Amino acid sequence: MDAESSAPKTVDAYIQSYPEHVRLKLQAIRAVIKTAVPEAAEKISYGMPGFMYKGPLMYFAAFPNHIGLYPTPNGVEEFKSELSKYKQGKGSVQFPANEAIPLELIARIAAFRAEENRKKESDRKKQN
Repeated sequence: MDAESSAPKTVDAYIQSYPEHVRLKLQAIRAVIKTAVPEAAEKISYGMPGFMYKGPLMYFAAFPNHIGLYPTPNGVEEFKSELSKYKQGKGSVQFPANEAIPLELIARIAAFRAEENRKKESDRKKQN
């Protein structure tokens, strides 16, 4: 069996594939994003849970030593001072697995990204 066919096909399956201490963090991240952007649809993409709302909103994933959040470069840039204590890449943030996840901050990032996607959609409609 290849890795593609054994990869989780749903967000529930993805989260359930981890030990409880990781699962709890993934469930909390999922819940705050759903609360911040209730209209967002979940999907598995790039092998990780993602949320779509008028385009890609953000993704998250578990790794051996951290939980990755992928809110696009704009999502990271907008909150760079609050995210400065975490390791970052272009459009990504790593929350250490042995620390509390900043859920309130993730909720604000999700709301920012939703507004950004609403504006992009509105701008596209104005051009057409």
